[in-house]
Parts: sequence; structure tokens; C-alpha cells
Amino acid sequence: MKILSSWLREFLPSLTVDDRQLAEDLTLRGIAVEGVHKVDGGHLFEMDITTNRVDAMNHYGVAREAAAIYGIPLMKIEDDCHATTGEVYPIRIEAEDLCGRFTAQVVRGVNVVSSTGLMAERFAQLGQKAISNVVDVTNYTWLSMGHPTHAFDLDTLEGAIVVRRAREGEKLHLLDGSEKTLVADDLVVADEKKALALAGVMGGWDSRVTESTKNVLVEAAWFDQAAIRASSKRHGLHTDASHRFERGADFAAAPVANRYVVKKLVEWCGGTAERGMTDVVVPTIEARTAKRAHIAMSAEEVQRLLGMTLEGGLVSADDIEKYLEALGCGLRPAEVVGTYEVALPSWRLDLEREIDLVEEVARVYGYNRFADTLPAFSGGIIALLHAEQERVLRETLRGSGWSEVIGSTFCSEADAATFAGEKGVIAMGNPLNAEAGVLRPSLLPGAVTMLAGNLNRDVREARVFEMGAVFTGSTAEVHEEPSLALAAYGGARATQTISERDALFFEMKGAVEGLLAKFAPVGILFETNPLPAWMEPGRGARVLRGGEEIAVIGELSAAIAEKRKLKQVVVLGEVRAAKLLTTPLHTPLAKEPSRFQAVDRDLSFLFSDAVCWGAIESSIRGVGAAELVSVEPLEIFRGKSVTEGEYSLLLRIVLQAADRTLREDEVTGIVERVTRALASLGGKQRA
Repeated sequence: MKILSSWLREFLPSLTVDDRQLAEDLTLRGIAVEGVHKVDGGHLFEMDITTNRVDAMNHYGVAREAAAIYGIPLMKIEDDCHATTGEVYPIRIEAEDLCGRFTAQVVRGVNVVSSTGLMAERFAQLGQKAISNVVDVTNYTWLSMGHPTHAFDLDTLEGAIVVRRAREGEKLHLLDGSEKTLVADDLVVADEKKALALAGVMGGWDSRVTESTKNVLVEAAWFDQAAIRASSKRHGLHTDASHRFERGADFAAAPVANRYVVKKLVEWCGGTAERGMTDVVVPTIEARTAKRAHIAMSAEEVQRLLGMTLEGGLVSADDIEKYLEALGCGLRPAEVVGTYEVALPSWRLDLEREIDLVEEVARVYGYNRFADTLPAFSGGIIALLHAEQERVLRETLRGSGWSEVIGSTFCSEADAATFAGEKGVIAMGNPLNAEAGVLRPSLLPGAVTMLAGNLNRDVREARVFEMGAVFTGSTAEVHEEPSLALAAYGGARATQTISERDALFFEMKGAVEGLLAKFAPVGILFETNPLPAWMEPGRGARVLRGGEEIAVIGELSAAIAEKRKLKQVVVLGEVRAAKLLTTPLHTPLAKEPSRFQAVDRDLSFLFSDAVCWGAIESSIRGVGAAELVSVEPLEIFRGKSVTEGEYSLLLRIVLQAADRTLREDEVTGIVERVTRALASLGGKQRA
């Protein structure tokens, strides 16, 4: 946002520092000035105000911060307002949960022309669009003090002002020329006959101020921020008014803003305030905004938390009082010496606890004025319960050439359905957009999105993994657990027996097996049925550890890849990290090598395609021979003399005893037992 230094100085008549110093001091206090530009009469500040500080998104709010920093008087904006008495305009608030305050004031005899003088000059410097002097006065007010106001053409109104919920299907022609069909959750400002404005967002066309307008009704109100945010998003309207109401407007500012507008209308537009101002307040909303409960604060606790200053002392109790009072807090000494009951300013809804007040003292005093000291520490560092397992998972993958990434916690409903299947999906009540409407039930949507981004930037190959939380269940009961996703494309190395496409899958398989090998040894099996819907048929597997599914790996289906414009084969894997993190890590044990000769035997078998290596290995080790040192596949091939639906496997077993040289009859006996075990799987031994 843009702020004029000359306008700030109107509220700070005793400010003596130059604009450059002012910009630097504001920035050091969290009211960031990102640019300073010379203009007639001073400088234009380019400000970056965080969304929790809506009170500082205007000239008066920034001036209040400067007054606190320098300890100088701040002109009260109430002193520059127009006070009136007499008959008031009738107002009725029907939606008391959405509108906590509504003020109205009649001004007659205005002369609607183009703005001139100071207002036109400041609008030009700020880049603010000028419309007409009456409308510009309302915009001038929110630029000045930050509270939105609106002017209705009084002669278009029919009866009292009514603040109510819209009627389902009710039409409203807005100032931007659009016509909106309202829903029952929309809040409108209406008269006895029709809706006049979408409350807190935009005024209506039929009650707008025109060149023929002579009499106006000035409105300033407080609207519920959630209701305004919902209406703004629902109708695709983001205005200066909605921007402020969505972030929490000042409940006490409405009457002040109304009187400020009236004063300027009288001065600059030739009007006359003929009636007193109506001010209707909903006590329950006032109690939770402008009249919130006091906060207990201890000066000693503030000093303890902030520590020593560069001057070698602590922030004094007098300074604590001075800073908080300058920010609008009311301090009342409590029974215990050095403690206070702090009344919170109506414009600072971000202040809720004692620690918030401590931060305000530190901010105004200046973070740069505190000494760099380390906090006292006693005891030892306590690692998180599964920190070592997480470290091993990450380091194993990084050491294998995989890059860690971090994806969004949200995904679209379509992606959730594609990659999570029947798992319960948790919809967001107020999503950022349609592509981030639910909490992710799987890490795979984010992984696929990252791969697509790399492919679109001509990255030839990628190996990425992400460890993060996934969410299932319902909005009533959210279940969160850690998960691990792997994703890869390109760069696979083909061999004489394995194609490049298959090599990418086997690389993923090897990565998952490498991870599982880091944990206490349990039998691993791979099953090809059933597979998730996102996999290409016949191109994936479920990984079972001790008979329980621990991971799925497979090739992304061609249909999904085409939809996402992925022109390369993509292989994905997702590991149920929650199960691994509770599993002890494998502790390598060193064995004294045998001094006796090892014996190896090669066996060739035909197996059905339905028989996987995991079953073969388990069957061989199940013979219970202590002398069986290792078993490994040497060669696998299909075709030629091998019947379709089968494959030929050449495997090698290594036998060795720790205390003797094996006799031929012992070797033969073990080989026969292995042969029988493989035959029980349907294997046929080849000569």
C-alpha cells in the first residue's frame, strides 16, 4: 500500500525526523517501508503491511505507530470530526450475528462535481482513481483512517435502512455494472423495499451518487469478517472495503469515520448535516470486539522475556507503560505491585495474550536495541520418538541420488479420488482454490505435479521423494499419519535382458527394498494383484512386509499421464512410513567368517508367471538348512523353448558350514530339499 509522508505529518505536528529516518524506524518496528519516492510536499512510502495489522493499513494507523516510536503526541482524529445532534435516520439490524454496528447520517444540499484541491492532489500522488467529490470523500476517509464508508443517494431510499440477510435468488445491480444473484448467506444493506448494497463489499447501482444527487445518507458500519469473506469470494469481488472487513475492522471506528465523512462533505461539497447520527450497536458483538476482557500483565515477566538491552539494563516499567499506552492500551495497576490489567484497543484484534503485549513492547522499543544473549539452558536434548528412523530413511534415499522435495498439504478432490481411492477425504471449509480443496490423503498428487513441472522445463530425468503427513477420515475426526512418496522418470539404464521402461520400475523397486533393508529383517513379498487404479495394468506391485502391506510401487497409467501432459513413463511409489517409523532399525552383526570351503550349486527351473521371487526365496530358506548361506537369481528369460505364461529361472545357492567342510552327501541332501521346496511351488526342474 502507499502512504504519503505529508499526510502522516498532519497527524504528527511535532514530528522532527526526516522522511528517510522515519521510513527506517518504521521498518525496524515491523511496519515495513519497501520504497521511498520523492513527491511534491514530501515522499511516497511503498508499504508492506502484514495481514494481521489491518489497523496500520492507513495513514492514521501508521502515524499512531510513529507516535509510539518517538513518544510524541498524536492528533486525535475524533477532534477533526463533525458533531451533530437532532433527529436521526431510522435503522434496523435484523442480522445481528453479522452486523454488530451501523451508523447513518443525512447530509443535504451537496454539490456533486469533480474533486479539486488537496483531495485531488493526494489521490493523484497515491494513484487513487477519482470519481466525484462525494464518492471521493468516502475513499479519502478509508485512506486516512482505514474504515470503509459509503454514501447513498438519499432520494432513492424508500423508508428505513434494514441490514438483513439476502433473500434466496434476490437480484442486486452493483456499482461495477454487474448483476448478482444473491443467496441466503449474503448480507445486504436494504431499505423497506429492496437491497441497496452487498454489505462490506460493494454498493448498489440504483442508490449510487450521481451528478444529480443533492442529498446523501452516509453509512459506516461493522460487519462480520467471515461473512464478508464468504460473499466476496462467492461473487468474485475483492474491493478495498472487503479487504479491510475480511481482516477484522475496528468496531469503535464506525461513528468516527461517519463524522469524518460528514465534516469533509460539509467542507468540500457544500452540504449541511441536518440530522443527528444514528448509531445502532449489538451489545454481544461489542463485548467480543471493542470491550474484550482485560489481559493480566506483569512488568517483571516482560523484562524477564526481553532480557538485557544494549544499554546494559532492562526495559523500565515506565517505558513499558508508555509504549503500550501509546499503542492504545489502557493500563490499570492490579493488586500485586508491578502487575496490570490491560484494556485492549478496539483496533488491535491481534492482541489476545500477555505474550502479545510483550512482543509489542519489544517491537516499539526496537528489536535492534536488545543485546544478543543466549537463553539459559539446563538438561539434555531430547530427540523426537522416531527421529533416528526418519534420519535413516532420508539419508538412504539421498545417498542413492534421490532429491527431497516439499509439496502442498492440499490437493484437488479429483486428485484425492484418483490416488487415495476409498479413503475418507477431508474437504476444506474455505479452500484457497479448486485445486486445493481437500487435505491430501496421499503424497502422490504433489509428486506427480512436481514431475510435470520438471518435464515442462526440459529436465531430462528426476528422482524425488517427499516425507510428510497425509490426512484421512472426516471433518469430525481427522486421522493424520506420516507417509513417504517416491517419483521418478527418465535416465533408467537398459540392459540386454531389461528394457529402459522396465529398468525404471526395477530402480524404484530397488530403492524401496533398500529402505526396508534398513529395518529389522522381516520377510518381503511382492504381489501384483490387486493394484491401485492409478497404476498401468500389469505394471506395478504391492509390497508386503511380514504379510502386511507396507508400500505400493508402479507405473502411472497412460490415461492419467496423458491428462497431465506427461510424455515420459513415470514410476511412483508410496511407503506407509507410519509402520516403518515404529519398527526398530536393523543392527548389523559381524560374524567370524568360516575357515572352511563354500560350495555353490546352480539350479534351473521353469515357473508360472504367477510365482514371484519372494515366494521362491522364502521357500528355499524355509528348508531350514543352517548351511544355506545365500540364494540369488542369476538369469531369467522367456520365449524360444519356454512356454508362454512361464519363465525360466537360473538360480544359485551357496552352502557353507562354520565348523567343518561339507561332505558331498550333505550338499546333495540340502539340494534335494531345495528342489522339493521349489517343486511345491509348481516349479519344473530343467536338465
